[in-house]
Amino acid sequence: MSEKPATEWRATLKRRLAVAGVVFLAWTAAIEARLVYLQVVRHEELFSRAERQQMRTVEAPARRGAILDRGGRVLAHSVEADSLYAVPTEIDDPDRAAAALCGALEDCGPRDRQGIANRIRRGRAFAYVRRQVSPDQAKRVAALKLDGVGFMKEDRRFYPNKDLAAHVLGYVGIDNRGLNGIEAAYDSLIKGRAGTVLIQTDARRQAFSRIERPPTTGSTLELTVDQYLQHVAERELRIGVEENRAAGGAAVIMDPRSGEILALANWPTFNPNAYREAPTDWQRNRAVQDLYEPGSTFKVVTASAAFEEQLVSPNDPIDVSAGQIRFGARVINDDHRYGVLSFADVIVKSSNVGAIKVGLRLGPERMGLYVNRFGFGRATSPDFPGESPGIVWNPARLTDSALASVSMGYQVGVTPLQMAMAVSAIANGGELVEPRVVRAVITDGTRTAVPRKTTGRAVSAGTAATLTDIMERVVVDGTAKAARVPGYTVAGKTGTAQKVVNGRYSQSEYNASFVGFVPSRNPLFTIVVVIDSPHGRNSYYGGTVAAPIFQRIASAALRHYGAPPSISAAPPLLVARREEPLTQPTAGPAEMPGQVPAIVTLAGAAPGAAAAGRASLVPDLRGLSARDGLRMLAALGMTARLDGVGVVVEQDPAPGSPIERGTQARLQLGRVGATHASPLPVDTGP
Repeated sequence: MSEKPATEWRATLKRRLAVAGVVFLAWTAAIEARLVYLQVVRHEELFSRAERQQMRTVEAPARRGAILDRGGRVLAHSVEADSLYAVPTEIDDPDRAAAALCGALEDCGPRDRQGIANRIRRGRAFAYVRRQVSPDQAKRVAALKLDGVGFMKEDRRFYPNKDLAAHVLGYVGIDNRGLNGIEAAYDSLIKGRAGTVLIQTDARRQAFSRIERPPTTGSTLELTVDQYLQHVAERELRIGVEENRAAGGAAVIMDPRSGEILALANWPTFNPNAYREAPTDWQRNRAVQDLYEPGSTFKVVTASAAFEEQLVSPNDPIDVSAGQIRFGARVINDDHRYGVLSFADVIVKSSNVGAIKVGLRLGPERMGLYVNRFGFGRATSPDFPGESPGIVWNPARLTDSALASVSMGYQVGVTPLQMAMAVSAIANGGELVEPRVVRAVITDGTRTAVPRKTTGRAVSAGTAATLTDIMERVVVDGTAKAARVPGYTVAGKTGTAQKVVNGRYSQSEYNASFVGFVPSRNPLFTIVVVIDSPHGRNSYYGGTVAAPIFQRIASAALRHYGAPPSISAAPPLLVARREEPLTQPTAGPAEMPGQVPAIVTLAGAAPGAAAAGRASLVPDLRGLSARDGLRMLAALGMTARLDGVGVVVEQDPAPGSPIERGTQARLQLGRVGATHASPLPVDTGP
């Protein structure tokens, strides 16, 4: 048997080494190729995936700026609330953790418990358990000392006056975003800049780092709304709606010169702190969203156009003796047969036939022009999201029958705010001023006032003066006697319009309205009241339903602003100068839409006494809340004793009495307006 050469094993070893080398080189090349593929070709994709797995950025909502009334009183602000979160990777048993958390929260049902468990089970680096929990809930959860469960501070919107001005303010969602009202319209200014929370995890997805960048506070809004007048408007509107068994209503108080909305009320209303609990219908801002046919209040536009175009003068006779006017088969009637009326009396007595005859003289083109000049058919202000522009006819499509309807306030859809803007143009001498509810924006301590804005001239000053005189007669001798305010001249117009139900004008459903301004020759307020579907003992007319509400609102507003009487005004009181200078307060805010005359000193007083050394008179506190009355007396160095509940109805010393420092005044509190009026809370502040 032949033996292999002794050197053959060397060749075998070399072959094996060569094979091993080739395999090793191939393996190395494959690894290198894989590394090149992962590190170069898929670098961006894998880097992003790793970053998502290892780091999570959670947005920390910014603190919203406050909302104030015109006197600096807080209407809305943000408070800190605890939001409960979990780090799922640190929780071993999601079901057990969810059950424990639900037990501590106490308002958690089976469905909520399962939802919490599912969010934890997903295994992400961060998951909300419950946002903006109450302090008691936060204490109970903290006592559990659960691993992977923590708290994050968030801001919760709070409205200290509950439903006061709810439709103006709107509300804020759970994500700190404005959803309605001013909160939505100015969300970009109020919300501020959000912060961030960076959470880092290791390879096992265990959180080991948490870095926060705090949010910044948004701008503060100062509104034109007067908190007291807002309360008065809401109170009297609610009383009027309930008294007349109506479906709802709206009221607007506006400064006719500046366009500032001093109050905007709707009924029914809601609490923005719990807006989810309120019916959607209650959250609707009737004053800017609901359209109604204005009826006879729109005759102000017809009359303005006729005077401006010099088609008629106040004393021109209009024959309305037939009491009706026909357009084919359609017949339009007056409530009464008047015979021959002057055009002024057509407006005073609210004759449909007379208004139609003048409207036909105008023609569709000129009527359409003045409807546009008074701002109808378009939104009035950017301050009201969701505002309805209204409905007006294209003049080219106005037949004689349609023109007749428009002339007496039918077949045209307007909002209460549009009506307030239009009549304010009569009150201020003819200028159409844009309504606004934001007075100033305060950012980083700098206050920027919102300027007055006019959108054109509706009518001349002469036409406005003529209409004012006629509208005064409406209140004195016409359909609006219930709107008279003792001591003041009032200009206004009533409106009663049938509602359209199922495509036809109803014989039982009406809109009753009144619009006017006071004092008529130097107006401080334009006030609109619209009542939807009244069915009470006052019938359904604007003069019996809406005018009394106007009267109560106007009376309280004039007292609040210390407006001097415009009828049979008392002569100025002569007061001797005292040694100690005192300051005369006013019942209104720092900047009022009118002027209160200064105290007249005795003849012969030392120079400068009127400015620095005069005595003050006891102001008229009637109609003020107890809190405001006490504040004013304290500023004068006086104390007060309160009797009763509500607003000030009597006072001692009487208004106009010389002030004696240290004197104790007596303020009798009670109800105002109708005997069923609800009292004003003693503390109306935030």
